[in-house]
Amino acid sequence: MAMNKSKEVSPSQQAELFKILKSRFDRNMHRHKDLVWARVQARLIEKTEKLRSLLDMEETGGEPDVVNYDKKTGEYIFYDCSEESPKGRRSVCYDREALNSRKEHKPATSAQDMAEAMRIEILTEEQYRELQKLGNFDRKTSSWVRTPPEIRKLGGAIFCDCRYNQVFVYHNGAESYYAARGFRGLLNV
Repeated sequence: MAMNKSKEVSPSQQAELFKILKSRFDRNMHRHKDLVWARVQARLIEKTEKLRSLLDMEETGGEPDVVNYDKKTGEYIFYDCSEESPKGRRSVCYDREALNSRKEHKPATSAQDMAEAMRIEILTEEQYRELQKLGNFDRKTSSWVRTPPEIRKLGGAIFCDCRYNQVFVYHNGAESYYAARGFRGLLNV
């Protein structure tokens, strides 16, 4: 799935995005107890520069939803909450260095490049574990997570999935990519 290169979100796109996000918010109140959609939407209207990122998350199959509120910064935190790793973000290696190291059969891009283009962050292992407390995610797929520099320096990268009601953390060469592995992101608004 290609992301729209335009940074502007048209009024009709905004209205449709708000409709989708509100519906998801209402269906999944367990993810954001004590939060009120009207306040989330008001924040989104204040921070219109974040709408393109949310739209990109949606268009690539991430199904973004509010999972937390940071009282210190006043920011709402959105995670990709799709049941499986976002379909439009699979078959990517970990980062640009890994992509450049491949001699043949290169994927189209990397998880880090894609996240940067979308202006989102890849979930850390800790954030991935938090997500798993909110539902059943990645039962058939896996997701790259932010890899500690000491692992990346050695050529590796880490990814997670959930099997047998347990989160598993694995390692792989950062240049590897699979049809069932993508990445999940977060956006602070």
